[in-house]
Amino acid sequence: MKILITGGTGLIGRHLIARLLTLSHQITVLTRDAPHAQRTLGAHVTTLTTLTACDTLDAFDAVINLAGEPIADKRWTEEQKEQLCQSRWQITERLSTLIRASETPPSVFISGSATGYYGNQDQTLVGEDEPPVEEFTHTLCQRWEALALSAQSARTRVCLSRTGVVLATDGGMLAKLLPLFKLGLGGPVSHGRQFLPWIHIDDMVDALIFLLVTDGLQGPFNVVAPYPVHNEQFAATLGEALHRPALMRAPAAAVKLMMGEGATLVLGGQRAVPKRLEEAGFTFRYMELKEALADIVKDT
Repeated sequence: MKILITGGTGLIGRHLIARLLTLSHQITVLTRDAPHAQRTLGAHVTTLTTLTACDTLDAFDAVINLAGEPIADKRWTEEQKEQLCQSRWQITERLSTLIRASETPPSVFISGSATGYYGNQDQTLVGEDEPPVEEFTHTLCQRWEALALSAQSARTRVCLSRTGVVLATDGGMLAKLLPLFKLGLGGPVSHGRQFLPWIHIDDMVDALIFLLVTDGLQGPFNVVAPYPVHNEQFAATLGEALHRPALMRAPAAAVKLMMGEGATLVLGGQRAVPKRLEEAGFTFRYMELKEALADIVKDT
């Protein structure tokens, strides 16, 4: 397939592109920094620096949209929240417009989203039909998804990847936590009872490829492992995998002071489960957190 990918140099994009290349797909990456993308992704990837000159996406069989400002890297000022939204909304709207304008449009459009769509759900078991709680992450994701769904037609199916915390050593939350936990300074956040929906990077890539090649799939999918865990269980399991104590609890007040409104990302959570993925026949390599973390940290 000829596949256009946005956000290709991010954590998920890097791993996904590496796998797609081994499957002989032709990859074009939309990027503002073509030299960096070539260095990161390799010479077999074609780069595109803008969509301005494109009138259609007739040249592509599929589009995978992973672009967006990292959500937890900066404090959520009003300016930063606007950047988080626009970095997702603008590119998604442009892609949907080009798909609709195409005479032979891509047959599938996979667009990113997050379990933050549901807002803080406390202990509720969250499938794709769970009503959301109105808060910033829901507002961001709802609009993001609506813009992607506007590309859907009889010729293009749209899949929404509501992703949890992706576990890998070369990016994302785990990469930030590993240095602390290796020093024995890790531990739960606040009371630790908030749920953490997680997924191993290999399962994340497998799930996206499953959505890519499985005809008939469309709509939202929780791209998370089947067994979400409490924050305190995550901390204990990571400490065990690293053979370190994990008892340094971070008080909620300290997290709020450091992260502001963005603290909701770690003080709240979603007990999200991959109901629609499993119903469609997807098989996870890593069902349990213990085996996922053991695999990921074994070479660190």
